[in-house]
This record gives sequence, structure tokens and C-alpha cells, in this order.
Amino acid sequence: MELDDTDRAILRILQADARTPFSEIARRIEMSSATVHDRVGRMEEAGVITGYHATVDPKAVGYGTSALVGLTVEQGHEEQTLEQLRELDGVQEVHLTTGEWDVVLRIFAHDTDHLRELMFEHIAAMDGFSRSQTMVILGTDYEDECLPL
Repeated sequence: MELDDTDRAILRILQADARTPFSEIARRIEMSSATVHDRVGRMEEAGVITGYHATVDPKAVGYGTSALVGLTVEQGHEEQTLEQLRELDGVQEVHLTTGEWDVVLRIFAHDTDHLRELMFEHIAAMDGFSRSQTMVILGTDYEDECLPL
């Protein structure tokens, strides 16, 4: 789907606040609510908009520790390992990468004891696991969930 400036304006508003009513979007971009509704529907059908969600503060729900983990996976075990990682509570993101690590994870844990449990009792015990490096996130200086449009 080819996006025009109006589509991009709608997407910027929805990325900032997915609960913005179509009437408010229409007012901001000087267009009718029906047109905004149609454009959003087309972008949903085309897979440009893949969903709507609430952003939850991990610390507010008991996840006070987060980490990035680089993993090396033995050849021939990639799919099995990825499936196990996706099912593991606390694993928020699984990225296939080039370079030193085959996979980079973002993990949320209750505390460092919980992180250690995830690493040693679950991830290290997986078939196909070779080695890892864990980088505990001490703080996040900048994070933006909105794509530049």
C-alpha cells in the first residue's frame, strides 16, 4: 500500500495515542470523520496497522529488572530454540541477528534472582543453547515506540 501524507498524519496521531477518536483525528487533519475511518480501515486491511495496545509500565506490574541477552544457538536447533524462547514467561522480544549473537532477547524479570532463574533454569537448559551474554538494563535514557513517518 502506498501511503500519502494524510495516511502518515493519521498514523502519527494513532501512534501517539491509539484511543484518539476519528472525529478528533479528522479535526486535526481537516478531513471528515468518514474519510479518516475509511483510511484507517484500508491501512488495517493492508497490514500497515497491525493492532492497538495499551503501554504498561513494567515496574508498576512487578517487573523491576530488564536485560538484553545475546544467545548463540547450535546449528540445526534454531526453530526449536526460538519456539521455546517465545513460550518463556518474561521474554518480551526475540530478535534474529547478524554478528556475534544469533539471537538477542529482551527479558523482563521481577528482580535479579528471577532473571538468574530464567537464565540458568530455563534458557541454559534448552536444547540448542550454546552460550549467552546478559546485559542488565540499569535505566533507559530514551525509548520511542513511534516509527518516524
